[in-house]
Amino acid sequence: MTAIPVPAERHRQEVSTLSDAELVPLARMGDEPAIRAIIQRHNRRLFRTARAIIRNDAEAENVVQAAYIKAFSNLAAFRGDAQFSTWLTRIALNEALARVRRQKNTTGLEEIDMQTRWGGDVLQFPSSLSATDPETELARSQARHLLENAVDELPDDFCAIFVLRDVEGMGTDEAASYLGIRPETAKTRLHRARKLMRQSIENQLSGAFSALFPFDGARCAFMADRVIAALRHKTP
Repeated sequence: MTAIPVPAERHRQEVSTLSDAELVPLARMGDEPAIRAIIQRHNRRLFRTARAIIRNDAEAENVVQAAYIKAFSNLAAFRGDAQFSTWLTRIALNEALARVRRQKNTTGLEEIDMQTRWGGDVLQFPSSLSATDPETELARSQARHLLENAVDELPDDFCAIFVLRDVEGMGTDEAASYLGIRPETAKTRLHRARKLMRQSIENQLSGAFSALFPFDGARCAFMADRVIAALRHKTP
């Protein structure tokens, strides 16, 4: 009996619900919906990871594209020893680090001194919930810009672990696996990154403290008018 072909739209919807382990064999056969599903599922993580290394949005997009092309061209090399997301992220990391080395002649991620350890609370990023009004959206945009500036100032060794742990929400062991470092190293880098983040944010905000609660211009003049009017009213 001849199999009835599955409509393209139905196939696309069904594919989007599959796990990575189920998508990879389809992608190996060149199934476009499966490839699209993988890309859409991992876009944000790969971009954030690449952006943490490359420090440029456009270049990070190029890194992600190159990583996908390399991954889909070499799916036969994926044996399933690690999670597919880990394999994919490592390709993006390696691509980003290679570009940094070419541009800055640096050595990329290396082991750091484990003797000094810094404490620190997790710095929470703004909620991704949609804004309820323009003022709320502006405040979130300004907070996001402040945090992005602080992340960009982090040394490369600390930026990657900070993004994976505090932005992507990975556990320490998982993030360390992605970066190919020991969990102890990941913890130390994260503690130092959080400390540097707090210092950076404090420095950015320090110049704005004097501008808090402004009461000048028309508001100030209006207060003077109100006081004078009240005094005149009290004068016998």
